Amino acid sequence: MFKTRKTFGLMAVLISLALVLAACGGNDNGDASGEDTVGQGKEIELVYVNWDTEIASTHVIGQVLENLGYDVKLTSLENAAMWEAVANGEADGMVAAWLPLTHASQYEEFGDKVVQLGPNLEGAKTGLVVPSYMDVNSIADLKDQAEKTITGIEPGAGVTAATEKAIKEYDNLSDWTLQTSSSGAMTTALGDAIDNEEEIVITGWSPHWMFSEYDLKYLEDPNGGFGEAETIETMVREGLEEDLPNAYKVLDQFEWTQDDMNSVMVEIIVNGEDPKDAAEAWVEENQDKVDKWTEGVE
Repeated sequence: MFKTRKTFGLMAVLISLALVLAACGGNDNGDASGEDTVGQGKEIELVYVNWDTEIASTHVIGQVLENLGYDVKLTSLENAAMWEAVANGEADGMVAAWLPLTHASQYEEFGDKVVQLGPNLEGAKTGLVVPSYMDVNSIADLKDQAEKTITGIEPGAGVTAATEKAIKEYDNLSDWTLQTSSSGAMTTALGDAIDNEEEIVITGWSPHWMFSEYDLKYLEDPNGGFGEAETIETMVREGLEEDLPNAYKVLDQFEWTQDDMNSVMVEIIVNGEDPKDAAEAWVEENQDKVDKWTEGVE
């Protein structure tokens, strides 16, 4: 009798232990508020193009996923390579797709190979930008300003392609030159010109920290080559929802404002904060928004 009771007691303990272990298991689920976190160390890779906007957004959402227990890898790639990496499954996702114009060619090539989760930011814009002190308001009115040079960013960027098209379509720009470089070099040239109150025409986009730092204006675009307001959208690889459902949910629910993005960019670019540190600080200070992105995560 004693042995029987002892055996039943041992079995009860083992069953209870098994139930506890089962509750802590699963795919990427777990108790986000306890010792075990949702991601349980599973790796997720986000890719981004090395623009100030995408540095900010990718590091912020990456920090949120890291706080949930994922092993997060952030990789900077050229624009086309970013899209291709998600399309072929080498990367898990990106929050850096400018649509419908800026990344139109990439969307046409890879759009049917990725999962489109929708906008994470509304009201994005691209175009030609000048300091407000310049006496010109339209692309059609440009004559010989800035030595007939437009200071641009990387070849292959959507705004670069739109500017090249504008030079061909606007008769008054037929003898103008687009000088491509990098976004960092472009903003450095902009700052130098403004310090000396010189003329400069740049390929611009917003949100961007330069609009918080300088008094700038978009030139009107009568031909409509730069399009209307755009959205920045989230794209993930096929199969992510099945493999990492909680990460998929967070990426699907991620959305913020231009003011949010600008505040992170200013910390990184203007104040010299490390992107990860700036993202971590923003997440801590905006937990109400983060809670919406992580709602339903178990």
